[in-house]
Amino acid sequence: MKPKHHFLVCMNQRPEGHPRGSCGSLGARPLFEAFQAEVEWRNLFETVQVTGTFCLGPCDQGPTVVVYPEGVWYGRVTAADVTELLDAHLAQRGAVQRLQLA
Repeated sequence: MKPKHHFLVCMNQRPEGHPRGSCGSLGARPLFEAFQAEVEWRNLFETVQVTGTFCLGPCDQGPTVVVYPEGVWYGRVTAADVTELLDAHLAQRGAVQRLQLA
């Protein structure tokens, strides 16, 4: 079955001190694990897919999350934001403005 929502979480890890930074060094792993745990807790396996990715681009604003089919980009996302992001997209309320990248 094709999921209704796909959350892409940048997991890219660059060496410490790299000028571009990286989502991995900004907390991507706990963020990804929080998405997985929430999807499991809500039993959303058939409607939500969470995928870890390599670099999505805005490294200095990471961790970056992109949500499809909406095509919404988020930055500086933390594990504490996961519930709000899932609720907003599953209820089709639109983007979480405070996290949305321009």
